[in-house]
Amino acid sequence: MNTLPRRILLAVTSLIGAFVGVWAAAFPQSFYDSFPGLGFGPWVGVDGPYNEHLIRDVGALYLALAASGIYAIVTRTIQAGRAVGVAWLVFSVPHFAYHLHHLEGFAPLDLVGQVISLGSTIVLAIPLIVPTRNLARKPTRKKTQP
Repeated sequence: MNTLPRRILLAVTSLIGAFVGVWAAAFPQSFYDSFPGLGFGPWVGVDGPYNEHLIRDVGALYLALAASGIYAIVTRTIQAGRAVGVAWLVFSVPHFAYHLHHLEGFAPLDLVGQVISLGSTIVLAIPLIVPTRNLARKPTRKKTQP
C-alpha cells in the first residue's frame, strides 16, 4: 500500500503533469508564448520555432504522467506508485539534461527557475521508486520440542 508521504509525492507530480499538460495540449500557442508564466520569461519560444504538433504531444505526455499518478493514488498500490516514479525519471532525466545544455538566451532568474523546476521532477520521482520499509513483522514459527 502507498503510504501518505508517497501519495503526497504522487499528488504533487500529478499536479505538475496536469498544469503543464492541460496548458500545452489545450492552448499550445499560449504555452509556446508564455510558459511558465508566474513572472518568468517565456521558456519554450527561446528554443526554436512554434510547432503545434510537438507542443500538443508534450501536453499529452504530461497528462499521461498525471493520470498514472492519480491512478496510483486511487489504487494505493506500491507497484503503481513505483511505475509512476520510473516513468517520471525516464522522461525527466533526458529532459533535464537537454535543458542543462541549452541555457543560453535566458535571463538569470529564468535560468535558475528552469534548472530548479526541471530538477524537481527528478527529486520527486526518486522516492517513489525506492523500496519501502516493511514495518510488519513476519510471524515467527514456534519450535516444537521432539
